[in-house]
Amino acid sequence: METQEETSGSKPYGNHSLATLLVFTLAATLFFNCCRSGTEKQEWVPLFNGENLEGWDIKISGYPLNDNHGNTFRAEDGVLKVSYDEYEEFGDRFGHIFYNQPFSHYKLRVEYRFVGRQTPGGPGWAYRNNGIMFHSQPAESMELHQHFPVSVEAQLLGGDGENERPNGSVCTPGTNVEIDGERIDDHCISSGAQTFHGDQWVHFELVVYGDSLVYHIVEGDTVMTYGNIRLEDSGLPLGKGYIALQAESHPTEFKKIEILDLKP
Repeated sequence: METQEETSGSKPYGNHSLATLLVFTLAATLFFNCCRSGTEKQEWVPLFNGENLEGWDIKISGYPLNDNHGNTFRAEDGVLKVSYDEYEEFGDRFGHIFYNQPFSHYKLRVEYRFVGRQTPGGPGWAYRNNGIMFHSQPAESMELHQHFPVSVEAQLLGGDGENERPNGSVCTPGTNVEIDGERIDDHCISSGAQTFHGDQWVHFELVVYGDSLVYHIVEGDTVMTYGNIRLEDSGLPLGKGYIALQAESHPTEFKKIEILDLKP
């Protein structure tokens, strides 16, 4: 026996079903275009303009704010350089250059490399060692002889040509973090990532979601994940702060420093 649908010549989608499908398709298209448009509006913003150190503050241990002793931090040939050619010896003059705006949720990407020889008098652990300090205290709040800001450090390490030295580890000056739900009190936690020898440029990304979650990504490989960032003294959550690059006695160059704001 033929059904009414068969005798009328209708397709499996009747008029009402077809209308519903069209409305659903239109709504999905509008939603997709809306989301795509929102994504396209998210832009990577350069923190370093390639010409000068505008927008950055400098603090070197033993010197007042923005006393750039020995021209340690400089912009040359489109590169932000950490240099020691005007130093006779390092003398524990640990330095940091701070971008002058705090952030909480973001992606940061840099391209960096180590060059030349370590400055005489620099500590052994500081050989081909730099770092991205984030959620940091502001530069102006550091004490005159303070070596490192209270912050979290995404550590940048280079090899000596022979020994393994994993890149992308995390250090915690004045803070602590959790890995796999366990509070870690060690000052530095190794990432187990590969070692980069020589003067090659390395691409590093830092993904930060307030105090809850952080990823270290080296050359596209996620090498470290942790969260629940807390101040060591008070135990209070640390969900935002300043971004700083280090000067720990080994010349370093940065040719790209860009941020993508992920604020809710």
